[in-house]
Amino acid sequence: MEIIKARDMGFCFGVRRALEMMEEAVCKQGPMASLGSIVHNRQVVEDLRRQGVEVITDPAEAEGRPVAITAHGVGREVMEGMRRRGIRVVDTTCPIVSRSQQWARRLTEEGFAVIVFGDPNHREVRGVLGWTGGKGLAIPDEACLESLPRDLPSRMALLSQTTETGARFASFVKKLLETHMERVSELRVINTLCNATSSQQAAAQELARRVDLMIIIGGRDSANTRHLADVGHHEGVETHHVESATEIEPEWVNGRRSIGVTAGASTPDYVVDEVVARLQELDRR
Repeated sequence: MEIIKARDMGFCFGVRRALEMMEEAVCKQGPMASLGSIVHNRQVVEDLRRQGVEVITDPAEAEGRPVAITAHGVGREVMEGMRRRGIRVVDTTCPIVSRSQQWARRLTEEGFAVIVFGDPNHREVRGVLGWTGGKGLAIPDEACLESLPRDLPSRMALLSQTTETGARFASFVKKLLETHMERVSELRVINTLCNATSSQQAAAQELARRVDLMIIIGGRDSANTRHLADVGHHEGVETHHVESATEIEPEWVNGRRSIGVTAGASTPDYVVDEVVARLQELDRR
């Protein structure tokens, strides 16, 4: 049985940078808090906890410790509120997310209705909307365009959650124009997609066309990992999304000639290695 890893997978630049910043900060400043989980991966969160980084949900829980803003970022009011309280902030927001935040702020100030294509409950999306002063909105899919608020300004700006796919974002833009063209006097489309995420999705697609089983590794709450699984399903190959090697069932690999392995942007290398080792073990049985 051949086990093939995707040419592009695992930790992206933003996640690796955030981890390095947190590890350096806890080494220099001592125990600290993280406002939410640094990434959607329980192994990474547990590793940081052992180093002295506790996950909190409210800055009030900091109790004098420095607080790290995760790679997902936060809204403007959250950031300014912590600084007013004198909380030491370690800002590990992914630069690509920061760019989305600044576009949201700038376009709102210019009078555009800012629409973010993405999950309204995702921390990144909530953070980006926080830079619109409460004027922006998130829309998760094309179907929701039917209920677009009637009082939106006719000048509209579209951004995307960074982990969305280019195809889905393009389709969303097209659908908005098809259904609401008469309401739009000016449209700005800002490409806020993450190149690393797009590259991983392209690599997953290439791999899915070569194998007869795909294993996708990453947290269940990780949007970019779920999109990798969607790629496998779309290509018509049997696909399983796992968080760890222990979830792999022996019957999945029976009779397989080739298995593709890829991982989301928040999945550490050692978890990928454990999955590959588990597949090799099953192949030897």
